Amino acid sequence: QVQLVESGGGLVQTGGSLRLSCAASGTIFNTNLMGWYRQAPGKQRDLVATITTDRKTNYANSVKGRFNISRSNDKNKVNLPMNNLKVKDTGVYYCKIRSQNISFWGQGTQVTVSS
Repeated sequence: QVQLVESGGGLVQTGGSLRLSCAASGTIFNTNLMGWYRQAPGKQRDLVATITTDRKTNYANSVKGRFNISRSNDKNKVNLPMNNLKVKDTGVYYCKIRSQNISFWGQGTQVTVSS
């Protein structure tokens, strides 16, 4: 079993910054993908950014140039500094780890960007 602990959500004004972190523990294979997904009210959960153990990244077009995902492999920890936040970035952010085609999700952390 895998556990994910998320931190860093909060309330910020437009143009502000937040930093999300997620640490995974438990039975984790060396090769995996970690990342963040966002669910806005009334909408589906969508990809924000992911990173593999060999540090290949993937971003939603809406966050490119503003968010920068990184990871620490020895700690299975992923960080997501979010800059120049916009109202449309508001939502619950979920951390995910996928390995051997099995995915585990965190509980989610709320990010609210006010105008």
